[in-house]
Amino acid sequence: MAHSDYLFVHPLLGADEAWSGYRIRSPRGQENSELLARLCASGKLKPFDQRHPWLLPVCDTASGGEQCADPAILVFSAQPAAEGASKLEAELRKARRKLCLQTSPQLKLPATGTWDYVLIAASHARSLPPFTLIGLSSRTTVIATEVHSHADRQWLLDNACALSSDEFLLARATPNAKADTTRVKLLELLGLIAKDADTPALEDIFRQEAKLSYSLLRLVNSAAIAPPNPITSFAQAINLLGRRQLQRWLQLLVYADPNNGQHPNPLLQKAACRGRLLEMLAQQVEPPLSLENVEDTAFMIGTFSLLDVLLNMSMAEILQQLPLTETVTGALAEHVGSLGQLLDAIASADAGDLESAARQLKALGISGEKHLQCQLDALTWAASIRQIA
Repeated sequence: MAHSDYLFVHPLLGADEAWSGYRIRSPRGQENSELLARLCASGKLKPFDQRHPWLLPVCDTASGGEQCADPAILVFSAQPAAEGASKLEAELRKARRKLCLQTSPQLKLPATGTWDYVLIAASHARSLPPFTLIGLSSRTTVIATEVHSHADRQWLLDNACALSSDEFLLARATPNAKADTTRVKLLELLGLIAKDADTPALEDIFRQEAKLSYSLLRLVNSAAIAPPNPITSFAQAINLLGRRQLQRWLQLLVYADPNNGQHPNPLLQKAACRGRLLEMLAQQVEPPLSLENVEDTAFMIGTFSLLDVLLNMSMAEILQQLPLTETVTGALAEHVGSLGQLLDAIASADAGDLESAARQLKALGISGEKHLQCQLDALTWAASIRQIA
């Protein structure tokens, strides 16, 4: 497997921080036209909201007729490597396809309306004269990339960027910020679950924290579970889900908004996607992993991997409070073991280091096609719990 055999799917956030589009990238722009064609022909994009754009790299080796159809937006580089790029662009424009330009700081921005979408790095955007993006956005949808801070994200929203990448979600708060007490209480609850505590002990925690009860009931009544009748009590939740599934949902509940769900928390969907993706990829490792309960362990590692960002605590501090196995603590603290390597690959992809992510996936025996399939399934599942974020 070459590195170009891997494609990475990155959600794009709208103004409300909900997933409102997706961008597919490959290491060093090495687009695999065959894999992209199989993706478009598979129907795997159909379960997603069809109003959301999918930004796919244009394949210089394919003709216009072989490019993916709607909802795909084909992305051209501002500095194309192939000589036939201009001809392909003209062919696609003639076919009235929606096109996107990935801008470059070394080149002048296009006139508004000449492209349907433009991708622009946050640092490039902030170097432009005032109101430049606002003028461009009048007839072109502006999408910001490489958004590494909340301040950059807010500036971009104020300057007419419709969508943005989500790197800023991984930025920890200032060291003096305090952890939310409700979430710290939930860590106690997770500790009880990990110890297989009895139901009355768990119910006692929920009686102490009414917000947790409210959030749990919203969670179990969400589209991700879709019970035939509304769940109205903790006991009913246990009976419906069973202890194994309850533990999974409690792991995600820590990311739910404690203010009665009035504001979406994009970290919840990111944690849900990481957990599901790690669980699915763990089943594709070659040779197969011999760990007991590998799927549950992988899901826990994925969901817990963002707790340091959420709680504004170091991962070492958090792990001291939870009775977890060496496999889990090693993967979270030092990315050791096969599950730690998988987490490192996912984290590398989130950070934009696609070469490293592809290299690690290849070392674990996971094919590009299986990896893409797992990503799409994980994103579909995580998108279904949007309303409880």
